[in-house]
Amino acid sequence: MDGLLIPDYTVMEEHSIVVEGDVLVGNYADLSFGLIANTIVAGEHVKVKGNIISENDVRIDMWSEITGDVRTKTDAYLGEFVKINGKLTAAGNLDVGNNVKISEGYDIKGWLVVRNPLPFIMFIFFYLMALLHLGNEEEVEKALGELFSEEVSYNRVMTIPGKTRINLLEINTTSSAVIGNNCRITGNVVSRSLAMGKHVVLFGSIRTSGVISIGAGSTVHGNLVSREMVKIGRNCHVLGKIAADSVIMHETAKVDGTLTTLKGTTIQKDDIEGLNEIETKLFYGFTLLEHA
Repeated sequence: MDGLLIPDYTVMEEHSIVVEGDVLVGNYADLSFGLIANTIVAGEHVKVKGNIISENDVRIDMWSEITGDVRTKTDAYLGEFVKINGKLTAAGNLDVGNNVKISEGYDIKGWLVVRNPLPFIMFIFFYLMALLHLGNEEEVEKALGELFSEEVSYNRVMTIPGKTRINLLEINTTSSAVIGNNCRITGNVVSRSLAMGKHVVLFGSIRTSGVISIGAGSTVHGNLVSREMVKIGRNCHVLGKIAADSVIMHETAKVDGTLTTLKGTTIQKDDIEGLNEIETKLFYGFTLLEHA
């Protein structure tokens, strides 16, 4: 949970974030969108201003608040003092802690158990401990690989670090951010650094203290501002301006606004014979360019 990861094919709709995988939300995160995913896990003191719709389990830890409905086709787990302003619907069992409030009632097909469910991280811990006691070291390695593999997280799991704010205007996190391929994102991104995949459409600007990397075929409807390097891939389109320490951009990329750098701009050209990219340093020192 040390970075914001938005997996491939994620779409931010008018009221919900749709993920083709799972969602993990850290403590004290504030989301002005609902969540639609396979499995949804929220930490403590999380606010979700929308519906939570899950194909698999929903786990919501203590003191969290959901302003919409919660719907799952399997089981739901609600920690103490969780508040749901809508209705809860579960095709499986419902485990609830003390002082849970569900404003519009609940509809479940399985068992209702009043007990405080384990927080998700403790559930993982006890699960791994049980495997170790059974001597299943291979199962432990496999489980750890599936949970914490960068490849899996990047492609299938959306992780939202603690204290992150996501709304129509901004995506604000104190950590680094990674956006997968073929995503449609809304809001100005503020993060430590940002790596964007291919064919992404971002309706907003990007401001970081670290490196910004934009994958091939992506479009940014805003500005790019970084204290370090900005790298723009093939056939990208930035509709705003760029301000950075240095810029590396492909010759097919397009920038509508001004381009301001301290250490110059490097244009990458394709070597047709060798099918490699050749970097050509064009400007040194303070640079101010305007591209039509």
